[in-house]
Amino acid sequence: MLLLVDPKDRRYLLTLESNAEFHSHSGYISHEDLIGKEDGVRVKSSGGLEYLALRPTMSDVILKMPRSAQIIYPKDIGPILIAADIAEGDKVLESGVGSGALSIALLRAGANVTGIELREDFAQRARKNVEAFFPNQAINGRYEVLIGDAYEQLIGSDYDRIVLDLPEPWRVIDHVENCLRPGGIIVSYSPSIMQVSKLTDRLKRDNYAMTKTQEILSRSWHVEGRAVRPDHRMVAHTGFITSTRFLG
Repeated sequence: MLLLVDPKDRRYLLTLESNAEFHSHSGYISHEDLIGKEDGVRVKSSGGLEYLALRPTMSDVILKMPRSAQIIYPKDIGPILIAADIAEGDKVLESGVGSGALSIALLRAGANVTGIELREDFAQRARKNVEAFFPNQAINGRYEVLIGDAYEQLIGSDYDRIVLDLPEPWRVIDHVENCLRPGGIIVSYSPSIMQVSKLTDRLKRDNYAMTKTQEILSRSWHVEGRAVRPDHRMVAHTGFITSTRFLG
């Protein structure tokens, strides 16, 4: 993959292929002119516009990749990994997988991920996005997406972590006992505070501890000479992150 950035900071994510071209309002750039070039090279389109070519970060890929569902934004993915205490070798159950944004982050942190997804089209999109991010079988054997309904049952056992991105996460709690090890962590991502409230009430009826909910707000700044101020736009509410420990 490659990221092209134009002088107005517009960004374009490419998968480089022989005999292919990138087209924009300023003309085209042959992929052949980009393959094998060093990070940070500058290239001009046929119309004379100069682009900066860089290897994309995980955040760049997540924001630009094809999606079948709303993604979890990078500002929330980092705190989710911390809340779940993801480490290399952790066995993680994820439901639902959406477009694979969180799957990519979990895998990059070294986890072994099993996804449960109700919709086959979402599962296929997640698989394709993950495979595109990790070429050459870099995650061989560490990722699978199974078709199923997490509200009815959870597939597998002896998980270290469960990560949920579902409309009704409290409905999954009935199935946790047989698949999450004692001391394991559940993290749920929810856009509505009422979802958080229902989940928290459900957790209080069973053997869970250290339940915590947080919201991450992200504000960038404009810094140019003496013109220093917060940007007019900010990424405010996207979702709530609830974490809890399962005591067995």
